[in-house]
Amino acid sequence: MEIVALLVSSRHAFEGRPSDGPRPDPEPPGREVVTVRAGLGLAGDRFFNHPAHRQAAVTVIAAESLDHLVRELGLPAAPDPHLTRRNITLRGFDVDGLERGTVFSLDSGDGPVRFRAHRPAHPCAWMDVVLAPGAFRGLRRRGGVRCEPLDDGLLRLGPATLTV
Repeated sequence: MEIVALLVSSRHAFEGRPSDGPRPDPEPPGREVVTVRAGLGLAGDRFFNHPAHRQAAVTVIAAESLDHLVRELGLPAAPDPHLTRRNITLRGFDVDGLERGTVFSLDSGDGPVRFRAHRPAHPCAWMDVVLAPGAFRGLRRRGGVRCEPLDDGLLRLGPATLTV
C-alpha cells in the first residue's frame, strides 16, 4: 500500500459556480508530510478544528478511483489526485469499501495514526470542470470517505501500512 498524495489547503477552492473556475490556493496544497491531530484534522487544512467537520475532518480516496476515470472516460492518464481536494490518496486499498465506524490505521514510518471512517465523500459537479467532463458521474460511489482522526501523528508520501 502506498500514500501517493497528501493535500492541505487553508481555503476551500470549490465555491460559487464551476463555470467561474476554482479559487486559487495561496500556496501549493500538495505536501510530502502532514501533521495529523486527533479530533481536529490535518494542521493547516481548511477543515482543521472546524466544529461541523469533526467527524469528517480528513478525506481519503483511492488512486484506483482515478484510474477508473481513465478507462471510463478514455483519458490519456489519471488526473492529478490533488484536484479531487481529498486530503489523502492511497494506492492499493479499497477506501470506498470501508464501512461507517470502521477504525483503520496508517503508518508511513513514523508510527500508526488511527482514523474512524464515517460517511462517503461524494463527488461534486466541480469534478467535471477540474478533472474531465463526466468525472462527476464517474466518481460516484468512488469518491472516498470522510474520516475522524483518532491519534496525533505524521503521514508521509510513499510506502505505508494500512491495518483495519
